[in-house]
Amino acid sequence: MFRPVNPSGPSIPGLSQAMLIEGGKLLMLSGHVPFDAEGKIPTKDVAAQLDLVFANMEATLKAAGTDFSSIVRLTYYIRDFDQAMLPEIRAVRDRWVNTRCPPTSSLIGVAALFHPDVMIEVDAMAVIAEGKIG
Repeated sequence: MFRPVNPSGPSIPGLSQAMLIEGGKLLMLSGHVPFDAEGKIPTKDVAAQLDLVFANMEATLKAAGTDFSSIVRLTYYIRDFDQAMLPEIRAVRDRWVNTRCPPTSSLIGVAALFHPDVMIEVDAMAVIAEGKIG
């Protein structure tokens, strides 16, 4: 349904340079944020917020009849980004995505997000096999 495209030459380990979509339906996920079940932001820790963002994203994917295996693109928006955050961000991501076929991604450092306690927001694209949308 989709496959990574990684040309030879320099690349970032653990990332797909491109995804070739060969079938299915495209699902666009808007920016997901670290709200808990009560609509609160329980922590200011970036890794903990990202884990909650991915849990919220999983609920959206499930409502669409799929799961994280259909994710082909992630875009991270991180407030006050520092490169020292990257290992933690990747460790959280690797618990949620297929690391043998990782989604394409971009990380954008921003000065602020919609709420002062939100450190990270993530949007995504998924491809769902025909007949699997719930």
